[in-house]
Amino acid sequence: MQLSLVDEVPELSKSYFLDIYAEAILDPNKAKMRLETIDGQPVPGNLKVSCPKSYISKFPEGTIYKLDTKLVRKEGQRPYFIAINRKNVRRAMEFFEYNLKVQNGFDYIPPTKKQA
Repeated sequence: MQLSLVDEVPELSKSYFLDIYAEAILDPNKAKMRLETIDGQPVPGNLKVSCPKSYISKFPEGTIYKLDTKLVRKEGQRPYFIAINRKNVRRAMEFFEYNLKVQNGFDYIPPTKKQA
């Protein structure tokens, strides 16, 4: 008997998850951006997150977003998340400097504040 992902990861027994971090990834099959969860959270990495493409296509691949989500479990499919409050998808402030580097190149050095 094969265990489901929910059995392996008890944290997925909830339906709603707040403050999930997901990374924008270019789907080579569809040539469109999509979101996947990142590692280091109370949910597994690489789970798909459904949200409006118009919000995530404004920024380059690798941008990190912070979302509130609902877990969807369909029989015979891998669980995935749907962004709730879908019109309020924002880049993650916790990853602000990382997002700047994604947008400006990884050799980008953020400006420092001038001493008074």
